[in-house]
Amino acid sequence: MNKMGTITGFTFKNKVKTKSFMVTTIVLALLISIGLNVPYFITLFNGGSIGGASSSNPVNIGLLSAGQTEVSEKLENFSAAQGEQAYRFIASGDKDEVALAADAEAGLIDGYLKFEAVAGQEFPQPILYSAEDVSPQIIASIEAALQSVKLDVVVKDVLTAEQKELIATPVKLTEQSLSTDESGAGAESEGAMSPINYIVVYLLIILLFTSTMMTGNMIASEITAEKSSRIMEILITSVSPLSQMFGKIIGIFMVGMLQIGIFGAVVAGNILLPHNRAVLGDFNMSLSDVNIAVIVYGLIFYILGYFLYAVLFAAIGSMVSRTEELGQAVLPITMLSLVSFYIAIFSISTPNILLLKIASFIPFTSPTAILVRIGAGVAPTWEILTSLAILIVSIVIFGWLAAKIYRTGVLMYGKRPTFKELFKAMKAYKI
Repeated sequence: MNKMGTITGFTFKNKVKTKSFMVTTIVLALLISIGLNVPYFITLFNGGSIGGASSSNPVNIGLLSAGQTEVSEKLENFSAAQGEQAYRFIASGDKDEVALAADAEAGLIDGYLKFEAVAGQEFPQPILYSAEDVSPQIIASIEAALQSVKLDVVVKDVLTAEQKELIATPVKLTEQSLSTDESGAGAESEGAMSPINYIVVYLLIILLFTSTMMTGNMIASEITAEKSSRIMEILITSVSPLSQMFGKIIGIFMVGMLQIGIFGAVVAGNILLPHNRAVLGDFNMSLSDVNIAVIVYGLIFYILGYFLYAVLFAAIGSMVSRTEELGQAVLPITMLSLVSFYIAIFSISTPNILLLKIASFIPFTSPTAILVRIGAGVAPTWEILTSLAILIVSIVIFGWLAAKIYRTGVLMYGKRPTFKELFKAMKAYKI
């Protein structure tokens, strides 16, 4: 155990100090930061334009009241009743269109709203004139205000305020599945995952796939490199093959966890910035809505999934004598990981499909498949625990098999051994 600890520590320190690790970590951290701050950068590039307005510095929209005094007054009252917004209407009084255009050029207002009468219609056609582009969010807000005022103008006093509000309220369709779980309660609809949890699950799936592939190939390439350079013959005289294999797996696992910790800190730091919290608020997303179970189970399944694929990569690496042959040798494991990734990604919007349910109990696909169902809240506790149990048993079985392959494979040179040759050699050693 002391020797395995030495191998673990050496592997961790050796990998962390490499330029490739440092450069990859820094570049990915920068890309994550840039990606999370893209909306803020767009606002900065817009400068003081209408698109970059906020409730603390609202866009001032003048109202050309000539001929449409009732509409202008109702629009102004509606806007005032909404409280602080990214825009506000300003009554023009007796000003004509030329005067409002001059105010816009002088910077006193950002634009003005003109109402043109339409033959045969009670409500005029609104036209917004502005010196700069108006953000889609503000356009949508102004359209909502005009819709409310239009209803008030058209129906006048025929309807009560409550009836007008009821008509203006959009109808939301609630979907309920007919399938029930063991408790008899109806399962959540397939689209029940909240936006913030959808993003978290999506990122966890990508993280699990990329991290497993990177660390797995790292394990296999290091074992193959030691074997091809004949260093393995020296190492095996002082450290048992099993201590070597599990020492490397645990050491590189620690490297992966360090990298994930760095990326997690980068994501958290960027999301907690004031301007990014405001962006989340604009999309009606809050960090308090994140399902903690998704994070906890995501970490557990990541660790177990890593060890399942790591022992396979170690076994394959031990059978290859040249690094040039490694890519072809690990192709089957890579394909398994890709299948797991694509099943989860393409089913993230439909977590109740049969394919995803079956994949939740297959050890090679369960780390990502069950995570989607946990995020959507459609995975009963017994399914989660069963998936965990199958995954743990699979790690023990494949770990034992990989140990036997590693024990014989590291000393077999030349062409890659066939399964028959490997099986005969494995029978000579007991784990």
